[in-house]
Amino acid sequence: MSIVELWNNEPWVRLGVTIGVALVLAVIIRRLGWVVMRRLARGHAVAADVLRRASAPMEWLIPVLMLMLALRIRPEAPRLLALDLLQHFLLVTLIVVTGWLMVRCISALELAVVMQYPMDRADNLRARRVLTQVRVFSRVSIVLVVLLVSAAILLTFPDARQIGASLLASAGLAGLALGLAAKPVLSNLIAGVQIALTQPIRLDDVVIIENEWGRIEEITGTYVVVKIWDERRLVVPLNWFMENPFQNWTRTNANLIGTVFMWVDYTLPLEPLRAELRRLCEAAPEWDGRVCLLQVTDANERAMQLRALVSSADSPLSWDLRCRVREGMIAFVQANNPQGLPRLRAELESPPLSRSGVDPAPSL
Repeated sequence: MSIVELWNNEPWVRLGVTIGVALVLAVIIRRLGWVVMRRLARGHAVAADVLRRASAPMEWLIPVLMLMLALRIRPEAPRLLALDLLQHFLLVTLIVVTGWLMVRCISALELAVVMQYPMDRADNLRARRVLTQVRVFSRVSIVLVVLLVSAAILLTFPDARQIGASLLASAGLAGLALGLAAKPVLSNLIAGVQIALTQPIRLDDVVIIENEWGRIEEITGTYVVVKIWDERRLVVPLNWFMENPFQNWTRTNANLIGTVFMWVDYTLPLEPLRAELRRLCEAAPEWDGRVCLLQVTDANERAMQLRALVSSADSPLSWDLRCRVREGMIAFVQANNPQGLPRLRAELESPPLSRSGVDPAPSL
């Protein structure tokens, strides 16, 4: 049998040739497209990185598209279940590869922004603001892509569509359970968008949460990781920041005013102590030169309370400066005015003598 007779009489031969031509065209298109895109991306770091990250899914995307096209235009091929299953498999593969490509592109754009806004600078407020928005939006976008891909795959199955339609029609407990199950995910997604837009927190912000001091280390699509000062990690859901008050010590800038409290006796002179506080601040590398003040803030029947206010550039420096000032002031009082430390006063009186000059006998 000649080739022409095989082509005319055997639909499987025509289908195989069509698939083979489609795969050859896919290889040619992929090679040519890769060369063209590399030339266009030359000199553009962001485009080159996106192209590099998208290369793996693109290796699958073009062949799958060409195979689907070949099966769509198959010339009088027999209608078999195997071909229908192959078409459905290719459709699901196309959806997955498209989602994979979108995730890779989102990650590449996020990395490009991270490279343009380094956080290892002294004044990194703008970098923290931009990186917080980009990372939250990228996490939320990736979650949405995964949800859309999952929904699109389910819609390709007729049985799944019927089940979904019946659940929507029946509503009732199934719909209520689905809504309750999706509530945490949706609330965290909405909270992520709110945090990215309003920015109550940013990466590397210093916060006080649940009486714990730490820095915002990571912001994902569903939770925030806070690095506690002792190297522990506090994991907080995103919607917690929208529903609960917390302290942000670096909301607009990192400058802080620290406090040091002391209880001293009323006999302690304050002017020498003020001069010592000024000397301690000027000698401390942590002091930023803004505030150095000593005041009497409280008094009771035993002693008076002194409060020293000292300023620094950020919270770690503020902690070190407070400890330095506290130790220096205690040492100054101990060395120069030890009587100025808090004391308990008591007055002792002797019992009165009798007219005869003899102590009265104790009563029994």
